[in-house]
Amino acid sequence: MSDKKELLAACKKAVETWDIALAKSATEAASKAGIEPKEIIAEGLGRGMETIGDRFDRAEIYLPQVVAASKAMGVGLNILMPKMEGKPSSMKGTVVFGTVEGDIHEIGKNVCCAMLRGAGFTVMDLGPDVSPQTFIEAAEENGAQIIAGSALMTTTLEVQRDVVVAVKENGGKYKTMFGGAPCSQEWCDSIGADGYSSNGAEINELATRLVG
Repeated sequence: MSDKKELLAACKKAVETWDIALAKSATEAASKAGIEPKEIIAEGLGRGMETIGDRFDRAEIYLPQVVAASKAMGVGLNILMPKMEGKPSSMKGTVVFGTVEGDIHEIGKNVCCAMLRGAGFTVMDLGPDVSPQTFIEAAEENGAQIIAGSALMTTTLEVQRDVVVAVKENGGKYKTMFGGAPCSQEWCDSIGADGYSSNGAEINELATRLVG
Protein backbone atom coordinates (compact mmCIF):
# COMPACT_ATOMS: atom_id res chain seq x y z
CA MET A 1 0.00 0.00 0.00
CA SER A 2 2.11 2.89 -1.28
CA ASP A 3 -0.45 5.41 -2.50
CA LYS A 4 -0.42 8.49 -0.26
CA LYS A 5 -4.20 8.79 -0.26
CA GLU A 6 -4.56 5.13 0.76
CA LEU A 7 -2.00 5.48 3.53
CA LEU A 8 -3.76 8.50 5.01
CA ALA A 9 -7.12 6.75 4.66
CA ALA A 10 -5.73 3.80 6.62
CA CYS A 11 -4.62 6.13 9.41
CA LYS A 12 -8.08 7.67 9.46
CA LYS A 13 -9.77 4.27 9.52
CA ALA A 14 -7.55 3.10 12.39
CA VAL A 15 -8.91 5.85 14.64
CA GLU A 16 -12.48 5.51 13.40
CA THR A 17 -12.44 1.79 14.21
CA TRP A 18 -10.24 2.19 17.32
CA ASP A 19 -7.84 -0.35 15.83
CA ILE A 20 -4.56 0.05 17.71
CA ALA A 21 -2.64 -2.45 15.57
CA LEU A 22 -3.73 -0.67 12.39
CA ALA A 23 -2.91 2.71 13.92
CA LYS A 24 0.65 1.51 14.49
CA SER A 25 1.16 -0.13 11.12
CA ALA A 26 -0.58 2.58 9.09
CA THR A 27 1.25 5.43 10.80
CA GLU A 28 4.60 3.69 10.40
CA ALA A 29 3.86 2.98 6.73
CA ALA A 30 2.82 6.59 6.06
CA SER A 31 5.93 7.90 7.77
CA LYS A 32 8.18 5.47 5.91
CA ALA A 33 6.58 6.61 2.64
CA GLY A 34 7.86 10.11 3.38
CA ILE A 35 4.60 11.78 4.32
CA GLU A 36 5.19 14.67 6.74
CA PRO A 37 4.10 13.98 10.34
CA LYS A 38 1.92 17.09 10.32
CA GLU A 39 0.03 15.81 7.28
CA ILE A 40 -0.37 12.32 8.72
CA ILE A 41 -1.92 13.91 11.81
CA ALA A 42 -4.07 16.50 10.04
CA GLU A 43 -5.28 14.41 7.09
CA GLY A 44 -5.15 10.93 8.61
CA LEU A 45 -5.40 10.40 12.34
CA GLY A 46 -7.06 13.75 12.98
CA ARG A 47 -9.71 13.15 10.33
CA GLY A 48 -10.56 9.91 12.07
CA MET A 49 -10.93 11.72 15.39
CA GLU A 50 -13.23 14.26 13.73
CA THR A 51 -15.47 11.39 12.67
CA ILE A 52 -15.42 10.06 16.22
CA GLY A 53 -16.29 13.50 17.59
CA ASP A 54 -19.20 13.87 15.18
CA ARG A 55 -20.54 10.39 15.94
CA PHE A 56 -20.23 10.99 19.68
CA ASP A 57 -22.12 14.27 19.39
CA ARG A 58 -24.91 12.43 17.52
CA ALA A 59 -24.96 9.72 20.23
CA GLU A 60 -24.06 7.05 17.65
CA ILE A 61 -21.17 5.93 19.84
CA TYR A 62 -20.49 6.34 23.54
CA LEU A 63 -17.67 7.09 25.95
CA PRO A 64 -15.87 3.72 25.77
CA GLN A 65 -15.58 4.02 21.98
CA VAL A 66 -14.25 7.58 22.22
CA VAL A 67 -11.65 6.50 24.75
CA ALA A 68 -10.66 3.57 22.54
CA ALA A 69 -10.34 5.85 19.51
CA SER A 70 -8.24 8.30 21.54
CA LYS A 71 -5.91 5.46 22.49
CA ALA A 72 -5.55 4.42 18.85
CA MET A 73 -4.75 7.99 17.91
CA GLY A 74 -2.27 8.18 20.77
CA VAL A 75 -0.38 5.21 19.34
CA GLY A 76 0.00 7.07 16.07
CA LEU A 77 1.00 10.31 17.76
CA ASN A 78 3.64 8.54 19.84
CA ILE A 79 5.25 7.33 16.62
CA LEU A 80 5.17 10.77 15.01
CA MET A 81 6.03 13.14 17.85
CA PRO A 82 9.76 12.23 18.03
CA LYS A 83 9.99 13.05 14.32
CA MET A 84 8.50 16.47 14.98
CA GLU A 85 10.86 17.50 17.77
CA GLY A 86 12.92 20.52 16.87
CA LYS A 87 10.32 21.54 14.30
CA PRO A 88 8.18 24.10 16.10
CA SER A 89 6.99 25.47 12.77
CA SER A 90 5.11 22.22 12.23
CA MET A 91 2.87 22.97 15.20
CA LYS A 92 0.19 25.64 15.27
CA GLY A 93 0.61 26.70 18.88
CA THR A 94 0.41 25.47 22.45
CA VAL A 95 -2.75 24.92 24.49
CA VAL A 96 -2.89 24.10 28.19
CA PHE A 97 -6.10 22.17 28.82
CA GLY A 98 -7.70 20.96 32.01
CA THR A 99 -10.98 20.27 33.73
CA VAL A 100 -11.56 23.14 36.16
CA GLU A 101 -11.14 22.97 39.91
CA GLY A 102 -13.77 20.90 41.71
CA ASP A 103 -14.65 18.88 38.60
CA ILE A 104 -13.20 15.43 37.87
CA HIS A 105 -14.91 14.69 34.53
CA GLU A 106 -12.31 14.17 31.82
CA ILE A 107 -13.86 12.52 28.76
CA GLY A 108 -14.85 15.74 27.02
CA LYS A 109 -11.43 17.21 27.72
CA ASN A 110 -9.72 14.07 26.44
CA VAL A 111 -11.63 14.20 23.17
CA CYS A 112 -10.81 17.88 22.70
CA CYS A 113 -7.14 17.31 23.49
CA ALA A 114 -6.98 14.55 20.90
CA MET A 115 -8.73 16.75 18.34
CA LEU A 116 -6.34 19.64 18.94
CA ARG A 117 -3.28 17.39 18.69
CA GLY A 118 -4.68 15.99 15.48
CA ALA A 119 -4.94 19.52 14.10
CA GLY A 120 -1.29 20.24 14.86
CA PHE A 121 -1.41 21.92 18.26
CA THR A 122 0.91 21.08 21.13
CA VAL A 123 -1.42 20.25 24.02
CA MET A 124 -0.47 20.09 27.68
CA ASP A 125 -3.19 18.03 29.39
CA LEU A 126 -3.35 19.15 33.03
CA GLY A 127 -5.96 16.55 33.97
CA PRO A 128 -8.97 17.16 36.25
CA ASP A 129 -9.51 19.52 39.19
CA VAL A 130 -7.20 22.29 37.93
CA SER A 131 -7.04 25.59 39.82
CA PRO A 132 -6.85 28.95 38.03
CA GLN A 133 -3.32 29.47 39.32
CA THR A 134 -2.23 26.07 38.01
CA PHE A 135 -3.56 27.01 34.56
CA ILE A 136 -1.51 30.23 34.65
CA GLU A 137 1.66 28.51 35.85
CA ALA A 138 1.37 25.79 33.19
CA ALA A 139 0.78 28.39 30.46
CA GLU A 140 3.88 30.30 31.56
CA GLU A 141 6.04 27.18 31.77
CA ASN A 142 5.00 25.91 28.34
CA GLY A 143 4.82 29.18 26.41
CA ALA A 144 1.14 28.60 25.68
CA GLN A 145 -1.10 30.88 23.65
CA ILE A 146 -4.38 29.38 24.89
CA ILE A 147 -5.78 28.25 28.23
CA ALA A 148 -8.72 25.87 27.80
CA GLY A 149 -10.98 24.74 30.64
CA SER A 150 -13.79 22.23 30.67
CA ALA A 151 -16.62 22.21 33.23
CA LEU A 152 -19.15 19.40 33.34
CA MET A 153 -21.06 20.53 36.40
CA THR A 154 -23.05 23.73 36.90
CA THR A 155 -21.39 24.18 40.27
CA THR A 156 -17.94 24.44 38.67
CA LEU A 157 -18.84 26.94 35.94
CA GLU A 158 -17.81 29.81 38.20
CA VAL A 159 -14.24 28.51 38.13
CA GLN A 160 -14.14 29.35 34.42
CA ARG A 161 -14.83 32.95 35.40
CA ASP A 162 -12.02 32.70 37.95
CA VAL A 163 -9.64 31.54 35.21
CA VAL A 164 -10.51 34.59 33.08
CA VAL A 165 -9.92 36.86 36.09
CA ALA A 166 -6.57 35.17 36.78
CA VAL A 167 -5.49 35.66 33.16
CA LYS A 168 -6.40 39.36 33.26
CA GLU A 169 -4.57 39.81 36.57
CA ASN A 170 -1.54 38.19 34.95
CA GLY A 171 -1.48 40.72 32.13
CA GLY A 172 -3.95 39.11 29.74
CA LYS A 173 -1.22 37.20 27.89
CA TYR A 174 -3.35 34.16 27.10
CA LYS A 175 -6.53 33.53 25.17
CA THR A 176 -9.19 31.58 27.05
CA MET A 177 -11.66 29.07 25.64
CA PHE A 178 -14.17 26.98 27.51
CA GLY A 179 -16.74 24.24 27.05
CA GLY A 180 -18.70 21.55 28.84
CA ALA A 181 -22.31 20.52 29.26
CA PRO A 182 -23.53 23.54 31.31
CA CYS A 183 -21.34 26.01 29.39
CA SER A 184 -22.67 28.19 26.56
CA GLN A 185 -21.68 31.01 24.24
CA GLU A 186 -23.72 33.39 26.37
CA TRP A 187 -21.87 32.31 29.51
CA CYS A 188 -18.47 32.71 27.87
CA ASP A 189 -19.45 36.17 26.62
CA SER A 190 -20.63 37.16 30.09
CA ILE A 191 -17.32 36.22 31.77
CA GLY A 192 -15.13 37.72 29.07
CA ALA A 193 -13.74 34.49 27.64
CA ASP A 194 -12.26 34.56 24.15
CA GLY A 195 -14.06 31.51 22.82
CA TYR A 196 -16.61 28.75 23.36
CA SER A 197 -16.73 25.29 21.86
CA SER A 198 -19.81 23.14 22.19
CA ASN A 199 -18.08 19.94 21.08
CA GLY A 200 -14.82 18.35 20.04
CA ALA A 201 -15.65 18.64 16.36
CA GLU A 202 -15.45 22.45 16.29
CA ILE A 203 -12.64 23.13 18.74
CA ASN A 204 -9.88 23.07 16.10
CA GLU A 205 -11.41 25.94 14.17
CA LEU A 206 -11.83 27.95 17.36
CA ALA A 207 -8.25 27.40 18.53
CA THR A 208 -6.86 28.19 15.08
CA ARG A 209 -8.81 31.44 15.08
CA LEU A 210 -7.56 32.38 18.56
CA VAL A 211 -3.87 31.92 17.67
CA GLY A 212 -4.30 33.56 14.26
